[in-house]
Amino acid sequence: MRMYHALPAALLAALALTACQDGTGTQDEGAARSEPASATVTAGQATRAGQAPESTQDAKDATSAKNRRATQATENRQASKAAKSGKDTKGGKGAAATRVPCNGSNTTVTAQPVRRPLNHMLITVKNTGSKTCDLTYYPVLRFDEMQWVPQAIEDSQPQAVTTLAPGESGYAGVSLSAADGSGEWGTTGHKLTVGFQGYTPDSDGGPSAIPALPAKGVYYDSTLKVTYWLRDMDDALSY
Repeated sequence: MRMYHALPAALLAALALTACQDGTGTQDEGAARSEPASATVTAGQATRAGQAPESTQDAKDATSAKNRRATQATENRQASKAAKSGKDTKGGKGAAATRVPCNGSNTTVTAQPVRRPLNHMLITVKNTGSKTCDLTYYPVLRFDEMQWVPQAIEDSQPQAVTTLAPGESGYAGVSLSAADGSGEWGTTGHKLTVGFQGYTPDSDGGPSAIPALPAKGVYYDSTLKVTYWLRDMDDALSY
C-alpha cells in the first residue's frame, strides 16, 4: 500500500470552504473515517540469471521519476512566467496573460465511473474559458469530508504540462479500490471535490470543482489513487 501524505492546511481549507459554499444543497455524509494506516513493504532482490536486482531497478525507477518531476517543474515555471509575461513557452509573443491555470472557474468538470478497467473513474476537465489554461500536476480529490489525500500514480506523470486551448479537454484516471478486495476502510462517497494545484506542488490553483456523482455514490477504499492530468482519455485509464 502506498503511503498517504497530509493535505496542506491552506489547500484543505480551500477545499472545505468550497464544499460548504457550492450551493448545491448536498448534505454532509457524516464524520470522516480515520486516516488509513500506512504500511512499509520491503522488497527482496531478484536472483534469477540475467535479471537486475530489485535494488538496482528501484534506483533506476526513482531516477526516472525524479527526472520527470524535474522536467515538469521546469515546464510549470515556464508556464507561470508565460502567464505573467504574455509569452508562450517557446518565446512567441501573445496577448498579456494568455496562459492561466485551469480550475473550477474556467472549466467544466465531470466524474464518471467506467466499466473497464474495474473500479475506475474518469475525471474530465474541459476548458470553457477564452484563454489557454494549464492543468498542473494531478487533481486533489476529496470525497465527502475525508482528511487524507489520495496518492498520485507517479508512473503516469507526463513529460510536459497538460495544456488546454479553449474547448479542449484533459483527463485523470482514478483507481477507486483494490480489485482483490485487499483495501481497507471501504466506504461510499456521495460528494466529490476536485482541487487544482498551482504552478508549484501542493499550492492552491484556484476554485475547486464539485462534479455530480451517481445517486448511489461511489465506493472507494484505502488504495484510492489518481493519475496526473493527461491529454488522452485512454492513457488516463491505463493505470
